[in-house]
Amino acid sequence: MNKVMKGIVKENRTMGAVFREDLPIPEITDNDVLVRVRATAICGTDIHIYNWTKWAEDRLKLPMVFGHEFSGDIVAVGSAVKKFKVGDRIAGETHIPCNKCYQCQTGNQHICENMEIVGVHTPGAFSEYAAIPQDCVWLLDDDISYEKGALLEPMGVAVHGVLSGEIGGKTVLILGCGPIGLMAVGAAYASGAAKIYAIDIFDDKLDVAKKMGADVIINSKNEDYVKVILDDTKGQGVDVVIDYTGNEFVIAKSFDALKKGGRYTLVGLPNSEVKLNLTDSVIYKEAKINGVTGREMYKTWWQCNDILKSGKFDIEPVIGGTYKMQDFDKAFAALAAGASGKMLLIP
Repeated sequence: MNKVMKGIVKENRTMGAVFREDLPIPEITDNDVLVRVRATAICGTDIHIYNWTKWAEDRLKLPMVFGHEFSGDIVAVGSAVKKFKVGDRIAGETHIPCNKCYQCQTGNQHICENMEIVGVHTPGAFSEYAAIPQDCVWLLDDDISYEKGALLEPMGVAVHGVLSGEIGGKTVLILGCGPIGLMAVGAAYASGAAKIYAIDIFDDKLDVAKKMGADVIINSKNEDYVKVILDDTKGQGVDVVIDYTGNEFVIAKSFDALKKGGRYTLVGLPNSEVKLNLTDSVIYKEAKINGVTGREMYKTWWQCNDILKSGKFDIEPVIGGTYKMQDFDKAFAALAAGASGKMLLIP
């Protein structure tokens, strides 16, 4: 093994990043594994870091390799690692639990009170090698490629949102057809949703949503999607609304498309406060509202595995492009231009 590696580093508090070929290969502790990264994907978090937004400025200590959606092979294990071995094909969980707090000890590691995030608080995976705690290792099935394996982490966010309540036989509205929203459409379809509505403002993303299983696609820039849904459901609205946009206006407006007694699941992160008419939108409707973050460890990963094996879910349409890692600027530029799907970076 070489002593140095290639990778993408956020060095300066400005827009952009740097591709380096002289980075030290991470050293592992007793509880870690060293992964030879085979595929990574760009997340919204990485865009915040690349663009150096306030969100990134408040969290990162530079310089640092970022990126946290990845797959690869274990090439070394710490002395305390017993469940995994050199040669295992794996995908990475992003959330690093402390295993000591109340949430961790009651089965909620994904909302650990002291949680850290790979590629945000600790060095990430936009590199040839990455060191992660054994708590963050998920074994890949042999029939799942590295490219698809790198998408399991964001797929988990989609699946967690969809399966955080009943979905089979329900009418569902998916708000936003970014990569996670698209995978949510596929997960709802694979899980037996009766009818799926999907909205976005980009027709190419809506075309992919149709491929993923959406029955009705609506460009909300051109049509009043609430009116379309109410007309189609004879004024009842849908059983389930799941937001992946984080758009304050869309979140508030979409309560009008929710059936009385329905479920409203919030996944997207708003940038400011959301103003709601609680009386009409929630109380009189007896709406059930829940928030979802990340993936349950590891219930959601098992659910993703089952969905992938169901034969009803094809993740391939969600891949928007594949780039060599040194061409990362092109991938970020494509996303900034509104390209649909996940962009993969291959070391």
